[in-house]
Amino acid sequence: MRRTRSAGAVAALVGLIVYALLAGCALAPKAADAGREGSAGSGAGPAEPTVAPRDDQPAPVPSGVPADLMRFYEQRLDWQSCASGESFECATLEVPLDYAEPEGDSIELAVLRVRARDNDNRLGSLVVNPGGPGGSGIEYAAAAPFVISRPVLDRYDIVGFDPRGVGQSTPVDCVSDKEMDTYLAADGSPDTAAEQQNLLSIARRFAAGCETRSGELLPHVSTVDAARDMDILRSALGDEELTYLGKSYGTFLGATYAGLFPSRAGRLVLDGAIDPTLTARDLGLEQAKGFEVALRAFITDCVRRSGCPLGTTTEEAYRTLDDLLARTDRSPLPTGESRQLTQALATTGIVMPLYVKEYWPRLRTALGSALDGDGSRLLALADEYAERGPDGRYRSNSGEAILAVNCLDRPDLTSVAEARAEEPAFEKASPRFGSFILWGSLTCAEWPVKPTGKPAAIKATGTRPILVVGTTRDPATPYEWSERLAEQLDAGVLLSRDGDGHTAYMQGNTCIDRAVEAFLLDGKPPRNGTHCPA
Repeated sequence: MRRTRSAGAVAALVGLIVYALLAGCALAPKAADAGREGSAGSGAGPAEPTVAPRDDQPAPVPSGVPADLMRFYEQRLDWQSCASGESFECATLEVPLDYAEPEGDSIELAVLRVRARDNDNRLGSLVVNPGGPGGSGIEYAAAAPFVISRPVLDRYDIVGFDPRGVGQSTPVDCVSDKEMDTYLAADGSPDTAAEQQNLLSIARRFAAGCETRSGELLPHVSTVDAARDMDILRSALGDEELTYLGKSYGTFLGATYAGLFPSRAGRLVLDGAIDPTLTARDLGLEQAKGFEVALRAFITDCVRRSGCPLGTTTEEAYRTLDDLLARTDRSPLPTGESRQLTQALATTGIVMPLYVKEYWPRLRTALGSALDGDGSRLLALADEYAERGPDGRYRSNSGEAILAVNCLDRPDLTSVAEARAEEPAFEKASPRFGSFILWGSLTCAEWPVKPTGKPAAIKATGTRPILVVGTTRDPATPYEWSERLAEQLDAGVLLSRDGDGHTAYMQGNTCIDRAVEAFLLDGKPPRNGTHCPA
C-alpha cells in the first residue's frame, strides 16, 4: 500500500509497484467501446469446483441489486486487440460516477485480459491488483508471466483493470510534470518553521491543482467505490464469484470487496496485507518501523561484504548513511543534469531498493557514488520509484491518484501543528524515514474533499476461506498487518514467508508459490499459520 506520495516523496509510497519494473509499457484499448457489461472457517476443506463461465455473456445478476444499477451489471465487454501488445485483449467497463446517483454521470474503466493458456481446462478469470493506491492493474496483468506462476496462467484468464482515478480509467489530474518534480524534491523533514510553511505552501498548491483539474471526480475515488466497480467487472466477465489476487494496497481493496459482497467472494489471495483497523497515523508509524527493519537487514548484509561503501561495521554504516542524508539536506548533490539530489530524493532512492532484495546491489552502488559526490544513481532509483522517465515525463498518474484515494479513505493530518506534535514519535520509530512519512501526509490537511472512510475491522462473514500472505521483514506492509487481517476475517487463513522484501507470492519461495497455486486451482487453503522458511 502506498500511503501517500506527497512532498518529501517517501511519504509513504507504501508498496512499490514492482510490476512496473517488469511490464515496461502502458497498454491502451484499441477502439474498445463499453458494451457488455457461503461460510467457511479457517482451514475449511476444498471449495466446490469452479466451473468456467462463458465469457460472451455477463453472469446472472444477483438478487438484491438495485434496479438503477441493473444496466451496469448487464454489460457485455467488447474485447478488442490492444493498441500495444497484440497478445492482449482490451475493453472498457462503464460504472456510475456516484453510486448514490447511478442514473447520473458514468465513467469508463480500462480493462485488459490475458487469455488462459489451457482453454479446455479454464477455471475462469483471476482479477489482479498490484497495490498503490494508484497502481495500474492493466500493466500488472500485462506482466502476467513475471507475476503469476505458470500453473495459474494455464487455467485462468488474467484480468487487470485500472481503478477509477488511475491510469487509463478517468484519471485524477493535479499538476504538471515540472510541478511534480518540485513536489517530490521538497524538504520532507522540515527543521524550521519557515521550512514547514514552505512545505505547507507546496501541499496547498498540489491540492488546489487537484480541485481545479479533477474536482468532480475527487469525491468518488474511494476504495469502497473501487470495490463496487470490481463487482460490476466480475459480472461483466461472466463469473458468479470473484477470484482475486491483490498485493499491498490491493489487499485492502480485496478485503473491502469481501466485506461488501461476501456471498460473491470466491478464492481471494491478499498478499502483503493492510490492517484496516489502523488510523492513518498508526499506518504511517508502523510503516516507518518496517522500513527501519528493512534498512537494518540491508546494512547487515552490506557490511558483511567486501567493499561496502558504508563501512565495515553496522555502527559505522549507520553513521555514514546519516551523514550522507544530513549532507544532502544542507547542500543537494549534483547529478549531471539540472535537477539535484535533495534529501527527499535521496531518501526515496534508498527506500526503493528496500522493497526488492535483488536490488540491494544497486543500492550499494548508488550509495557509493553519492558518498563520492555524485547523486545521479540515487536520483535514478528515486525516478524509478516515482515512474518518471528520462524525458522528464511521468509515465503514470500514480503520484496523484495515491493522494486522491488515501485522503478520502482515512482522516489524516489536519495541520502543521499536529505534524509538529507527532514528529518525536515518528522519529523514534524511524530516525531515517519517520519524519518523511509523517510530513508526507500534510497534503491531506489541505485536501478539498473531506474523508468518507474511517478505520474499521473487516470480518466478511459468510465468505469462503480467504488466504492472507505476509512476509516477516516486509518494509512497506509489516508482517503484523497480515497477522491482524487474517485474524479479523471470519474465514482468514494466514500463510507466512520468512524473508526480506515486499510481498511473498512469486518472490522466489517455492513453498509460498505452491500454496497459493493449490488454493487458486483447487480451492484448498493451507493450514492456518503455515510458515514457509527462507
